[in-house]
Amino acid sequence: MKKLLFLSILFITILATSTTQAQDYKSAIGLRLGYPTSISYKHFISEKGAIEGVLGYRGYTYYNWLNLSGFYEHHNAIASVDRLSWYYGGGASIYKWSYDDDFYPNNDFNSLSFGLHGIIGLDYRFDFPLNLSVDWIPTVILGGEFLSGFGGSYGALSARYILGGK
Repeated sequence: MKKLLFLSILFITILATSTTQAQDYKSAIGLRLGYPTSISYKHFISEKGAIEGVLGYRGYTYYNWLNLSGFYEHHNAIASVDRLSWYYGGGASIYKWSYDDDFYPNNDFNSLSFGLHGIIGLDYRFDFPLNLSVDWIPTVILGGEFLSGFGGSYGALSARYILGGK
Protein backbone atom coordinates (compact mmCIF):
# COMPACT_ATOMS: atom_id res chain seq x y z
CA MET A 1 0.00 0.00 0.00
CA LYS A 2 2.83 2.40 0.86
CA LYS A 3 4.56 1.62 -2.46
CA LEU A 4 1.35 2.35 -4.36
CA LEU A 5 0.92 5.70 -2.57
CA PHE A 6 4.55 6.64 -3.24
CA LEU A 7 4.31 5.69 -6.93
CA SER A 8 1.07 7.66 -7.30
CA ILE A 9 2.68 10.78 -5.81
CA LEU A 10 5.74 10.38 -8.02
CA PHE A 11 3.66 9.88 -11.19
CA ILE A 12 1.41 12.88 -10.54
CA THR A 13 4.40 15.11 -9.74
CA ILE A 14 6.30 14.11 -12.89
CA LEU A 15 3.22 14.55 -15.05
CA ALA A 16 2.36 17.93 -13.54
CA THR A 17 5.86 19.39 -13.75
CA SER A 18 6.53 18.19 -17.30
CA THR A 19 3.33 19.44 -18.94
CA THR A 20 2.56 22.74 -17.24
CA GLN A 21 4.12 26.10 -16.60
CA ALA A 22 3.72 27.99 -13.36
CA GLN A 23 1.80 31.20 -13.94
CA ASP A 24 -0.95 32.73 -11.81
CA TYR A 25 -2.67 30.51 -9.25
CA LYS A 26 -5.40 28.46 -10.94
CA SER A 27 -4.50 24.93 -9.82
CA ALA A 28 -1.93 23.47 -7.45
CA ILE A 29 -0.80 20.04 -6.26
CA GLY A 30 1.26 19.07 -3.26
CA LEU A 31 1.38 17.61 0.23
CA ARG A 32 -0.83 18.16 3.27
CA LEU A 33 1.37 17.74 6.31
CA GLY A 34 -1.18 16.87 8.95
CA TYR A 35 -3.37 14.09 10.23
CA PRO A 36 -2.98 12.08 8.04
CA THR A 37 -0.21 13.07 5.61
CA SER A 38 -1.95 13.44 2.26
CA ILE A 39 -1.77 14.47 -1.37
CA SER A 40 -3.76 17.65 -2.08
CA TYR A 41 -5.02 19.06 -5.38
CA LYS A 42 -6.77 22.46 -5.40
CA HIS A 43 -8.47 23.99 -8.44
CA PHE A 44 -10.32 27.31 -8.66
CA ILE A 45 -13.67 26.99 -10.43
CA SER A 46 -14.45 30.70 -10.10
CA GLU A 47 -12.72 33.86 -8.88
CA LYS A 48 -13.37 32.98 -5.23
CA GLY A 49 -14.52 29.35 -5.34
CA ALA A 50 -12.14 26.40 -5.25
CA ILE A 51 -12.50 22.64 -4.98
CA GLU A 52 -9.86 20.58 -3.21
CA GLY A 53 -9.34 16.83 -3.37
CA VAL A 54 -7.30 15.04 -0.73
CA LEU A 55 -5.98 11.46 -0.64
CA GLY A 56 -4.47 10.45 2.69
CA TYR A 57 -2.96 7.43 4.36
CA ARG A 58 -2.01 6.76 7.97
CA GLY A 59 -0.45 3.53 9.21
CA TYR A 60 0.51 2.26 12.64
CA THR A 61 1.64 -1.06 14.07
CA TYR A 62 -1.84 -2.62 14.18
CA TYR A 63 -4.17 -0.31 12.32
CA ASN A 64 -4.23 1.98 9.29
CA TRP A 65 -6.64 3.97 7.23
CA LEU A 66 -6.99 5.45 3.78
CA ASN A 67 -9.23 8.44 3.15
CA LEU A 68 -10.51 10.28 0.11
CA SER A 69 -11.90 13.77 0.76
CA GLY A 70 -13.43 16.56 -1.27
CA PHE A 71 -14.01 20.19 -0.22
CA TYR A 72 -15.58 23.34 -1.59
CA GLU A 73 -13.74 26.44 -0.36
CA HIS A 74 -14.76 30.10 -0.68
CA HIS A 75 -11.72 32.43 -0.66
CA ASN A 76 -11.72 36.04 0.51
CA ALA A 77 -8.74 38.36 0.05
CA ILE A 78 -7.08 39.98 3.07
CA ALA A 79 -6.53 43.51 1.79
CA SER A 80 -3.60 44.36 4.05
CA VAL A 81 -1.40 41.49 2.73
CA ASP A 82 -0.93 40.86 -1.00
CA ARG A 83 -1.63 37.27 -2.15
CA LEU A 84 -3.06 36.23 1.25
CA SER A 85 -6.64 35.06 1.60
CA TRP A 86 -8.76 33.31 4.16
CA TYR A 87 -11.23 30.64 3.20
CA TYR A 88 -14.10 28.61 4.58
CA GLY A 89 -16.26 25.82 3.28
CA GLY A 90 -17.22 22.21 3.72
CA GLY A 91 -16.82 18.74 2.37
CA ALA A 92 -17.05 15.02 2.85
CA SER A 93 -14.78 11.98 3.13
CA ILE A 94 -14.83 8.24 2.89
CA TYR A 95 -12.48 6.26 5.16
CA LYS A 96 -11.30 2.66 4.83
CA TRP A 97 -10.10 1.41 8.25
CA SER A 98 -8.33 -1.83 9.08
CA TYR A 99 -7.08 -3.32 12.32
CA ASP A 100 -4.80 -6.37 12.38
CA ASP A 101 -3.51 -7.41 15.82
CA ASP A 102 -1.23 -10.46 15.76
CA PHE A 103 -1.57 -10.91 19.53
CA TYR A 104 -5.41 -10.75 19.58
CA PRO A 105 -6.49 -12.02 16.11
CA ASN A 106 -10.18 -12.17 17.11
CA ASN A 107 -10.20 -8.36 17.28
CA ASP A 108 -9.23 -7.87 13.60
CA PHE A 109 -11.63 -5.99 11.32
CA ASN A 110 -12.03 -3.87 8.20
CA SER A 111 -14.52 -1.03 8.13
CA LEU A 112 -15.82 1.93 6.11
CA SER A 113 -16.77 5.31 7.58
CA PHE A 114 -17.99 8.60 6.17
CA GLY A 115 -17.02 12.07 7.33
CA LEU A 116 -18.68 15.47 7.10
CA HIS A 117 -16.36 18.47 7.42
CA GLY A 118 -16.20 22.18 7.89
CA ILE A 119 -13.01 23.94 6.86
CA ILE A 120 -11.46 27.32 7.65
CA GLY A 121 -7.94 28.43 6.79
CA LEU A 122 -5.39 30.84 5.36
CA ASP A 123 -3.94 30.57 1.84
CA TYR A 124 -0.79 32.36 0.60
CA ARG A 125 0.60 32.46 -2.94
CA PHE A 126 4.27 33.35 -3.39
CA ASP A 127 5.76 35.19 -6.41
CA PHE A 128 7.23 31.87 -7.50
CA PRO A 129 5.11 28.72 -8.13
CA LEU A 130 4.42 27.81 -4.50
CA ASN A 131 1.25 28.02 -2.44
CA LEU A 132 1.08 27.47 1.32
CA SER A 133 -2.07 27.04 3.34
CA VAL A 134 -2.94 26.18 6.90
CA ASP A 135 -6.40 25.04 7.94
CA TRP A 136 -8.59 23.57 10.63
CA ILE A 137 -11.15 20.90 9.72
CA PRO A 138 -13.77 20.05 12.36
CA THR A 139 -15.12 16.63 11.43
CA VAL A 140 -18.02 14.33 12.23
CA ILE A 141 -17.29 10.68 11.37
CA LEU A 142 -20.28 8.43 10.81
CA GLY A 143 -20.37 4.64 10.87
CA GLY A 144 -17.62 2.08 11.07
CA GLU A 145 -16.23 0.02 13.91
CA PHE A 146 -13.05 1.95 14.58
CA LEU A 147 -13.95 5.57 15.07
CA SER A 148 -17.10 7.67 15.00
CA GLY A 149 -18.19 10.98 16.45
CA PHE A 150 -16.77 14.50 16.44
CA GLY A 151 -13.09 15.16 15.79
CA GLY A 152 -11.80 18.68 16.34
CA SER A 153 -8.10 17.97 15.91
CA TYR A 154 -7.91 17.69 12.12
CA GLY A 155 -6.00 20.26 10.11
CA ALA A 156 -2.74 20.71 8.26
CA LEU A 157 -0.08 22.80 6.66
CA SER A 158 -0.17 22.31 2.89
CA ALA A 159 2.61 23.09 0.42
CA ARG A 160 1.56 22.96 -3.24
CA TYR A 161 3.25 23.51 -6.58
CA ILE A 162 1.25 25.98 -8.71
CA LEU A 163 0.32 24.42 -12.03
CA GLY A 164 -1.33 26.99 -14.26
CA GLY A 165 -2.62 30.48 -14.92
CA LYS A 166 -5.80 32.03 -13.64
